[in-house]
Formats: sequence, C-alpha cells, structure tokens
Amino acid sequence: MTTNKHRVLLLPGWLNSDPGHWQSLWEQHFGYTRVEQADWEWPLRGDWMMRLDETLLADDSLLEAPAILVAHSLGCQLIAAWAAHSQHTARVHAALLVAPPDPERTDMPPQLHGWRPIVRSKLPFPATVVISSDDPYCAPERAMAMAQDWGAGVVQLGAHGHINTESALGLWPEGQVLLETLSRKE
Repeated sequence: MTTNKHRVLLLPGWLNSDPGHWQSLWEQHFGYTRVEQADWEWPLRGDWMMRLDETLLADDSLLEAPAILVAHSLGCQLIAAWAAHSQHTARVHAALLVAPPDPERTDMPPQLHGWRPIVRSKLPFPATVVISSDDPYCAPERAMAMAQDWGAGVVQLGAHGHINTESALGLWPEGQVLLETLSRKE
C-alpha cells in the first residue's frame, strides 16, 4: 500500500511491534509492509541493515517512486546506520523516525550493545523525528541531538512514553498526518 505514490515500509524496533502497536495497526488497516527481521530478540545491526537493503532492492518500482520508511525505536537507529553505508538510499523518499532509543546508555540491555556507537551522519533524504518528553529509553535532549545530527525535523509529542502500545495511540492519526506531509516533500 502507498501513501500518495510512495510505498510505506514499517521498521519495528527491538522485539518487533505487538498487535496493539500503532505500526501493527497501520499494517493491518492501511496495508503498509513490515520489514521482517530474522532475529527480533538479538538484533544485529549489520543483519538488519542487509535485510533493509534486500527489501528495497526487491522492488524495482522504488526506482520511480521511492519508499517512505516508518521506523519505531531501534528501527530509527537502523535507518541511520543503513543510510550511512548503503548505496541504495535513492530508493527512499523520506523517513518518519518515532521514539529513537539511546543504545549508548549504560542501562540498556546487552542485546542492544551492538548498536553502539549511534550513527550520526546526516540522512540523504527528508526525515522527521518524533520525540516523547518521558520516553524511558531516551532523554529528550539526546533524541533532539540525534535529530539534529541526522538533519531531521522534530515533532515533540508530549508525554507519551515510548510511543508504543502502552501509549494507547490506536491508529495514531497524528502520525498519519506526519507521514502524509513527508510524502509530499521534494
């Protein structure tokens, strides 16, 4: 499924997005495509980057109408790492990065240590980072710094935790508006 003319690819974070998560609801209601990873429990940055490349290369229509990536949590770090190394970034029109975590924190689970250091290169496509003021996995200042390094715009959502199932956003219509806005960027 597309928004405007762009295919939408969903990039969940660590442990995937459960059925009540807004990403899962978007997949179900709007037909967006989830990029499935081989291992959601022990996410390896290189493996996840390769899987995103494979997904983008499997669809030649993305040469004409590049995809919009919609990431949650570790999926945001995936986009940053992938964009810094891939030769296929032209297949992406824009990215919506929701609740980027801070894997450099000392209290993060060992499964996420392979995502250090955070890749902070400027993204080669338009992006918007959505930040919660009380995200338990990333202080707002750190998320703002990542967004600035990535060259992304910022939307401060207020106190919505990790912007996941517990945030009770349902279909998250505000997120759909952000996605539609990104689809119109040149």
